[in-house]
Amino acid sequence: MTEFLNNLFFIFQRVSWLSVLDIMLVTLIFFGLLYSLRDSQAMALLRGMIFVVVAIILLTSLVELPAFSWFAQNSLPALILSIPVIFAPEIRRALERLGRAGNIWQVALKPEDVPLEQTIHAVVSAAARLSARQHGALIILQRLDGLEDYIQTGVQMNARVTPEILLQIFYPNTPLHDGAVIIVGSRIAAASCVMPLSASGILNRTPERQMGLRHRAALGTSEASDAIALVVSEETGGISIAHAGRMLRRLDPERLENILTAFFRPQDKSRKTGIFGKLFSGLFSHKEDK
Repeated sequence: MTEFLNNLFFIFQRVSWLSVLDIMLVTLIFFGLLYSLRDSQAMALLRGMIFVVVAIILLTSLVELPAFSWFAQNSLPALILSIPVIFAPEIRRALERLGRAGNIWQVALKPEDVPLEQTIHAVVSAAARLSARQHGALIILQRLDGLEDYIQTGVQMNARVTPEILLQIFYPNTPLHDGAVIIVGSRIAAASCVMPLSASGILNRTPERQMGLRHRAALGTSEASDAIALVVSEETGGISIAHAGRMLRRLDPERLENILTAFFRPQDKSRKTGIFGKLFSGLFSHKEDK
């Protein structure tokens, strides 16, 4: 016991503020890695890789296996080189989020010919009417990240946002009802757009696993960009929004309008640091409330 305490005291004597900073940086890197891989298919791959590495270390250290030890030592470099290939989508998503970090507080629509409140009110009104009729819909509201690649997959419209045109687009069996409507500012840029499906494991758990392709596309869009994805369920008529890989469900029109207004309201310079944290710390922490 005395020897253990002496060794512990010796270690603390050698610790400096640089050592603490070093440990904190490594901890932050691992935390960021695990946080970015949460609820994704890559987490299962990571667990499998950790299991293989631990098994190899135990076998080579506990049992005398010269041939297997040689094979393991020569295979580890190839395993390390394969990590960027295996986790390429997650690495790309993390770098995209890092690149958006400098502008995350500067959320505001560009000046348009139609007031912001009128555009949001039109979207909310259309969502409420679509919900009452149980007509499925997927509406993407662009923010800072450009969605030009997805706009090119649909039918170009450049039309002013009105409830009537959104109701007509998503009327069942019409040519444009499949796919997403992308709204840029106060204009409908395109309809029937193809959006990326989510690679997250959130939808594999109850009750989200009952959701269809529209909800998967909404989550996928929110994972690939900072856009707001609004979904109206064709089965239940429920209204949901997705942002940053999280989904908030069972919204009524009033709450939906408040959330959209909070996202797109121009912020004062002294308050640019409040919208994201205040909104999602309160809202998406309860994303699975009944």
